[in-house]
Amino acid sequence: MRAVLIVNPNATSTTPAGRDLLAHALESRVTLTVEHTNHRGHAIEIASDAARDGVDVLIVHGGDGTVNEVVNGVLGDCGTRPDAGLAPAVAVVPGGSANVFARALGISPDPIEATNQLVDLLGGYRMGRPWRRIGLMDCGERWGVFTAGMGVDGDVVAAVEAQREKGRKVTASRYIRVAIREFLASARKEPTLTLQLPGADPVGGVHFAFVSNSSPWTYANSRPVWTNPDTTFDTGLGVFATTSMNVWANLRLVRQMVARNPRLEAKHLIRDDNVSSVTVTSNTPAACQIDGDYIGRRETMTFTSVPEALSVVAPTKKTD
Repeated sequence: MRAVLIVNPNATSTTPAGRDLLAHALESRVTLTVEHTNHRGHAIEIASDAARDGVDVLIVHGGDGTVNEVVNGVLGDCGTRPDAGLAPAVAVVPGGSANVFARALGISPDPIEATNQLVDLLGGYRMGRPWRRIGLMDCGERWGVFTAGMGVDGDVVAAVEAQREKGRKVTASRYIRVAIREFLASARKEPTLTLQLPGADPVGGVHFAFVSNSSPWTYANSRPVWTNPDTTFDTGLGVFATTSMNVWANLRLVRQMVARNPRLEAKHLIRDDNVSSVTVTSNTPAACQIDGDYIGRRETMTFTSVPEALSVVAPTKKTD
């Protein structure tokens, strides 16, 4: 079995020692090549080349942004329906700060434990166990793995990326501080978004919209943050949007989002855990993010669920 280990050396929790330990462990199971990313989009290039070369598995040691790039390199342009049986499988050993995708797959956030999981899973494949297949989001211009957003969500990601470019470390507390600042700024603005769900009338007056492909939506350190608890890699997409920026109403909603047993209910909340597609339009360009990566401002985005689009090296059921 041929594998390429793609390492983002700038990810939050990747280290040379951890990379070497991971590579040594994998060499007992696969014929391994190690590649390091050195610029934005490099993981797309590495993954695309590896897919054309017939590599069996691409192993990502980095954060969610690197995972997204690898998936886009494997699958290529949106608009086509990929055959997951022909493309390389994707595995993840977490190396970022949140590692939402890995955790949603049931992979330990601890790199050493995740390495042991991966070695066991590769051994199972060699014994005839098939790869797990998961659904993805076709976002029109690129594939989304676990989340996307328009409105304040995109503004938060853009602001955090700006701080990262200044050399500031990205932490959960920094995300929270930036999110509070952007939320309060958005509360003074008129809503610009309109939400279109299948078989329903358009809903205007929307302030922000999150689209999910799994649950939870993200993590605040070890605490999960829920928007669509019943959305999984095996269902349609989750939609979470609001028609009010009232501070007190949204504080109550935030408390529900971080509860151990979330029951997400509010008069100003639009939520569905299983839709085939959703279109979000804005009467002025709105900030957008896909998998925690700011993609700029858009007037229209359509997100479509694509079942069984990707083979992954992961437990058959979520265990974390």
